[in-house]
Amino acid sequence: MNSQGNSQCALCRVKEKACRLPNGIGPDFCPTKNHKKAIEKGLEEYRKPECKEFARMASLQEAEGYAGRHARAYTLHPVKTRVQEICEFAQKMGYKKLGVAFCGGLHSEARALTEILKAQGFEVVSVVCKAGCTPKELIGIKDEEKVFVGKFEPMCSPIVQAMILNEEKTEFNILVGLCVGHDSLFFKYSEAFTTVFITKDRVLGHNPAAALYTSRSYYRRLLRPGFDVSGD
Repeated sequence: MNSQGNSQCALCRVKEKACRLPNGIGPDFCPTKNHKKAIEKGLEEYRKPECKEFARMASLQEAEGYAGRHARAYTLHPVKTRVQEICEFAQKMGYKKLGVAFCGGLHSEARALTEILKAQGFEVVSVVCKAGCTPKELIGIKDEEKVFVGKFEPMCSPIVQAMILNEEKTEFNILVGLCVGHDSLFFKYSEAFTTVFITKDRVLGHNPAAALYTSRSYYRRLLRPGFDVSGD
């Protein structure tokens, strides 16, 4: 049980960290020090054959994303794009049938990804977020709450996307630009492991980290306490 308050790894400034070195140091909020039971419980999951192999391949993929690892002295040299890594990882796992769950606003990106996956020998099943053509009224959305007020508007239905891919028995799913929250529902209902290829950011060209990189300049207002993040 953590008696030192919530874990705050993002705020850690220790150089020789307890999570990095066997004899490393951790501040009072360090989960490596304070959550021994949770860590052991998590490690038990890695001992399960399916999880162990998946984690092993993910770790291999991580290392293989860098060139010249055996050189001394070594400097990090990344060489593979995420789409390459997704293809390689799926090949390592022996997956043949991949699912692509995408936002209708990223149809061209989903098409390009599908073409790449097929070229690499995979069978691809793709499902758009509007599959089912279900009116937003089903989930209690009022007309004035729609994107296009006064018109019929189908809801994004990530649960349906997940159910369709489950029914199609995809072995590994890839998300392309699902909205905040919609992606969460997909993760919850997908039976297959899922990775993310594109994270939606309508303003920043689907590069949400740009707001963090400019949080001391253009997006400095986000650090202002009480700032209305809605932007309305």
